[in-house]
Amino acid sequence: MSQTRYTREHEWVRLEGDVATVGITDYAQSQLGDVVYVELPPVGKQVEQGGDAAVVESVKAASEVYAPVSGEVVAVNDDLSSEPARVNNEPTGGGWFFKVKVSDPAQIDALMDEAAYKAFVEGLG
Repeated sequence: MSQTRYTREHEWVRLEGDVATVGITDYAQSQLGDVVYVELPPVGKQVEQGGDAAVVESVKAASEVYAPVSGEVVAVNDDLSSEPARVNNEPTGGGWFFKVKVSDPAQIDALMDEAAYKAFVEGLG
């Protein structure tokens, strides 16, 4: 069974086998407002944990999406090019950004679980 983990920058990551699906959290999309554009990484790109991986633009601001784990981008959500609002409507489902073949699965264990992330967000106040 896959488990979702979270970063302090409000990305979520869900590992299935050695491939992790990455998106932004509901909290992040609510802070951004209406998403109008998403720039996805090219398939084959090597991403480093904590490094820039994608860009999301809303009516309020543009924001980096950071890679929660290191690895190779193996898929991107092309639907976001024509339907960027999917990030707002389905942030932890159909609004995912990219998939990474994880180079170090231990990196996921160091991320927050759902309870820790919820407490983190509540502490932002």
